[in-house]
Amino acid sequence: MSRADRACERIVREAQASERIPAVTAAVARGDRDLWQVQAGSAGEGRELTPQTQFRIGSITKTFTAALVMQARDAGALELDDPVSAHLKVPDHGELTIRAMLSHMSGLQREPAGNLWDSLDVPGSGEVLDNLARAEAVLPSGRRFHYSNLAYALLGHLAAAKAGGTWEEVLADRLLNPLGLADTTPAPRAPYAQGYLVEAFTDHARPEPEFPVGGAAPCAQLWSTAADLARWALFLADPDPAVLAPATVDEMCQPAGIPDPDQWVVAWGLGLILAPQGGRIIHAGHDGAMPGFLAGAYFRRDTKVAAAALGSSGQAIGTVGLPHKLIAASLEADPPDAELWVPGEAAPAEYASALGHWWSEGFPFVFSWRSGHLEARAGGAAPDRPPAVFEADPSGVLRSVSGREVGERLELTRDERGRIVFMRWATYRFSRLQESFDPADPARFPATPGVHPGYDGSSS
Repeated sequence: MSRADRACERIVREAQASERIPAVTAAVARGDRDLWQVQAGSAGEGRELTPQTQFRIGSITKTFTAALVMQARDAGALELDDPVSAHLKVPDHGELTIRAMLSHMSGLQREPAGNLWDSLDVPGSGEVLDNLARAEAVLPSGRRFHYSNLAYALLGHLAAAKAGGTWEEVLADRLLNPLGLADTTPAPRAPYAQGYLVEAFTDHARPEPEFPVGGAAPCAQLWSTAADLARWALFLADPDPAVLAPATVDEMCQPAGIPDPDQWVVAWGLGLILAPQGGRIIHAGHDGAMPGFLAGAYFRRDTKVAAAALGSSGQAIGTVGLPHKLIAASLEADPPDAELWVPGEAAPAEYASALGHWWSEGFPFVFSWRSGHLEARAGGAAPDRPPAVFEADPSGVLRSVSGREVGERLELTRDERGRIVFMRWATYRFSRLQESFDPADPARFPATPGVHPGYDGSSS
């Protein structure tokens, strides 16, 4: 057993004991290592706890539903700013946009109409839609974050309608089967764990009922294993373009809602929780809860490492923190192999004179040619801060495609010899000499091409 495996196993076993979880299973999936997994405890009621034992994953289901919606968008079947009524027949709240619902910014009430947590009588698919007129918009759309299971139930029905099937059918066809997630299913299949309420003041564990969530299935119905969930999270860290475009996952990982604007300890993207870990480290994924079960599945995109943990106690809140601990422990004990530097091609002649030191707004910048791209870094930027990367758009105009000022133009002004003598990026001037905003500043380059008297071309 490797040092990383021992460290991760200890984390899981300590959590099982300290959190009093009848059964816990966990897995770590990495792009550069074999899958690791462990189980601790008992599945309950004479059931064997194995790597194939399923647990309820609750709201981690939402990550699958969000991916289905994004697939439909990528296929041109919808736009995220479309109202839901453009794609789904609803009796009320049809003006809410798909984007607002994905990011929990729609203002729609948390649950489907009725007191389903009292009776566990969950409405079917048709009832969820028919009863939508009874649901409240508890906040104006777009005002602030408000978690809504009902919104995700509607999104699942929308994705199914666009694909011409049920949510379960579309999920299997578009995600589960292509990714080989055979142990992730809407209904439990043996072996599966019994979920429990673990009493606060005794060691007694009371079984919780197992029930389907009917028309709310797209927000919380799925059962899965730690290995399948870790593989799903790793897919999101490094997606197969044949299933979901990497740029689409980038979009899903952009913060769109902040639950606590006073502390900013977590954010929501489009179907994903974004959890800062300190420094520039972000874990993306989701937690899940159902009676008798808690779960978490997260990934770290820069290192392509993912982890999942599932527990059979509805009170063991530490279960949802396990993926974060496992990702950190795996990387600390077994860091990724160092990538060696290899010589690359020289900069094309048309960009060679852009390389080197520049000034803008009085601050220094460095432009370089790396990995086939022109890139820019602010002087003194942290080494782990990604540079701005430029690419030519279809019309030939350079634009930043990642990092600082994404989407903005980089305009190059050349002298009579074709050398770049100043630039404008997002309309801000970049010059070889430090200059003020005063148009009369003698350090400024002329507005028309020409060689600045203080520039000898040595940096090109």
